[in-house]
Formats: sequence, structure tokens, C-alpha cells
Amino acid sequence: MNHGLMDFSNSKEQKKVALVVGANGVIGHNLIDYLTTLNDWEIIGLSRRGGEQDGRVKYVAVDLLDLDNCKEKLNELTEVTHIFYTAYQDRPTWAELVPPNLAMLTNTLETVEEVATNLQHVSIMQGYKVYGGHLGPFKTPARETDEHFMPPEFMLEQQKHLEKQQLGKSWSWSAIRPSVVCGFGLGNPMNLAMVIAVYASISKELNLPLRFPGKPGAYDKLLEMTDAGLLAKAIVWAATNEKGANQAFNINNGDLFRWNEMWPKIARHFELDVAPPLPMSLDVVMADKESMWNAMIEKYGLEQTPYKDVSSWGFGDFVFSWDYDMFADGSKARRFGFYEYIDTEEMFMSIFDDFRRRKIIP
Repeated sequence: MNHGLMDFSNSKEQKKVALVVGANGVIGHNLIDYLTTLNDWEIIGLSRRGGEQDGRVKYVAVDLLDLDNCKEKLNELTEVTHIFYTAYQDRPTWAELVPPNLAMLTNTLETVEEVATNLQHVSIMQGYKVYGGHLGPFKTPARETDEHFMPPEFMLEQQKHLEKQQLGKSWSWSAIRPSVVCGFGLGNPMNLAMVIAVYASISKELNLPLRFPGKPGAYDKLLEMTDAGLLAKAIVWAATNEKGANQAFNINNGDLFRWNEMWPKIARHFELDVAPPLPMSLDVVMADKESMWNAMIEKYGLEQTPYKDVSSWGFGDFVFSWDYDMFADGSKARRFGFYEYIDTEEMFMSIFDDFRRRKIIP
């Protein structure tokens, strides 16, 4: 069965072949964009929806929860050298997250490792959930050496599986731990920049000031972000650098901020006034705004983007609920040789401007 994948048989020089699992998410999409700027990579993107072949990027549509489907669709990926695993399936509870997310990684690795004889590295995506950041106040700055906590936590289960699977093998692994990842990506359940941009755009349409909607106390706590472009560079660095082998790395922009300083700057960028914070669930107050969004698309000549693809309100509520510090020590990556950083204020503003250029928001 031929899925339109590349043929390396006549290649004079064996290139690195990236398998990006979760190709349409914020992280996977930006990782593919970065890999295409590097001339020594071929790229295969996996997702449920697939995608159209674009230059050096080939796409395969596959249901990672179905092992038989994986074996059918992925059995020709013999040239893969690096697996970049960024896939994620959401579930209502922390315990329910474990089985599907562990199964998807297991099915991918079991299938590809069997046929890709030159596999060199497997990279998985984690986050500050590995430190218990989703549960409540935790030790900050979090460090890669921090002790684990009581399960369930799917990211730690994935890492345990990877470590066990790698024993005695020639390939290595890395676990990348970003903070909240910001970048372009539609239809993603965890896109904070899009949450803020659409919330601000609708506030402006209603002639309202921009109010911080989070919990009391969240407005003045320390936190950090991870730019999706910077994250892509870190992922590839860890996967291709000997020092990155079998290591976990916190990856963040390199600066800290508080919403009480950042929020007014964001409001000014959207030419909005700021009013005092008012705790409210975006998932509730934005639930009836789909018709307004559709009207805005017509009024401003925006791309025909469905409201469900630009509204990650539940994730926004989650981030804005952090009435405790949320940051980690990123110095390990620097000690090992990754020196990239980005100013978080500039990151937000450039992403908002990018949304405008793409005609996602007015």
C-alpha cells in the first residue's frame, strides 16, 4: 500500500526523517514549520485529519488509538529516524487522560520501531503537569530533578513507558516540558493566545473594556510562557544533540511576568480600556457568542473559521485560575547548550498581529 511517502532509494545522502505525531496541533504545526527551514530533514506528519502534501512534508491520516490502523498506515515508514510525539487527546478527568494518551504513544512506538531500523530518537511533549502544576500550588521554580507525585498523570506514565522501552536500544529519548505554549494553530483545545485574541476582539465589538476574567489572586502571580517557535527549536536541539539523550528539559521563554502588568499592555494592543478584574467563566459567558462571531466574520471579511476552532474557553479558564506561581527553572537546557530565549510581551503582540494578517481576527 502506497501512501505517497518519499522514496530515498536513489538518495546520495541519507537525510534525517522526522515523524511529527500530532501534526495539526499548535506544537506539531510549528515544529513542522521549523523543520521545513532546515534542509537536512524530510518530514512526515501524522494526525487524524491528515493533510495535503506540501513540498517536503507528507501527511498520513491515522487513528492512533487503533493499533490495527496504525500498523496499516505506518508500516511503510521504514526511513523514520526521529519521532516527535506531540499528540494529545482531552478527557474530563486526570485519571481518564491516562489510557488514551498512553495507548496512542504505545501504538505509535510499537509500530514504527518495528519497521524503522535506523530510529535514532523519540521525543515526547510534557508540561508542568509533571510537577503537579495542574493540582494546585507547587514548588517553584520546578526543576527536572523534582520528585514525582501520586498518580494518575499521563505525562509521567508516557515517560516511564518510554524509558522502559528504550532499555538496550540504540535510540534515545527526550522529554520536553514547556509552560503554556503560544503560537498559531486552529482547532486546538489549548491555545491561550487565541483565547485572549478572540475574547479581546469580542469585547471590542461589544464596546466593553478588557477585564481579566480569572480567579482573585491570579492577577498578581508569577508565570511564564513558551513560544511555539522557540519550543520547536528546543525539541529539535534535544533530539539531535548528544547531551540531550535520555534527558528531560524545562523549556520556557526565559522571562517571568504577572497578568497585572501584561494585561493592560494586551488591552492597549487591541485599543481597549482596562477595567478591574471580574472573576467569570469564559466557558459560560462566551457560550452564546457564536452568532456574533459569525457576524464579525462577514463584517470584517475574516477567514471562515468556525467558532469551535477559535474558542478554547475551558483552557483559558484553567490558565486564568492559577492563583499561585507557575514557573520552572529553565537553566538545565542552557547548561546543556540551548541558549534561545524570547521576550514574552513581544511574543504575545507578534502572535496577535499574525492572527490579524491571517484574517482570523479583525
